Amino acid sequence: MTTHAGLAAGRWRSFSLAEQLANVGSEVDRAIAAWAVHRSDRFDRALARALELFDLTARDDRWRGHRRREILRARAEFCRLFFEDPVQAGAADTLSAYFLRFGVLARRRSVLKAVEGPAAL
Repeated sequence: MTTHAGLAAGRWRSFSLAEQLANVGSEVDRAIAAWAVHRSDRFDRALARALELFDLTARDDRWRGHRRREILRARAEFCRLFFEDPVQAGAADTLSAYFLRFGVLARRRSVLKAVEGPAAL
């Protein structure tokens, strides 16, 4: 079952890589937060959404070669947090910081585009 039906239908491919990974990062953070407070119901939903967005991003034909490998590497690190023992200290914080950078980049581009128009990019 697709939890992001609208995105899976094609809208996801209209997002830049930074926008896609910023959205993935939001779900990653939700999963990490739910795991930390032992909310298995929230964790299960956030995990499913995050994995779906990882997969949608990896299937995007624009991201080939090193970009796709990096997306899949991030996915593997995300899964390692919850399904591998022992987990390295600070791994969740490192992963959150990694995705935060994409959120900042996507936001900056969005603001720049709104202020200066599409020619600025």
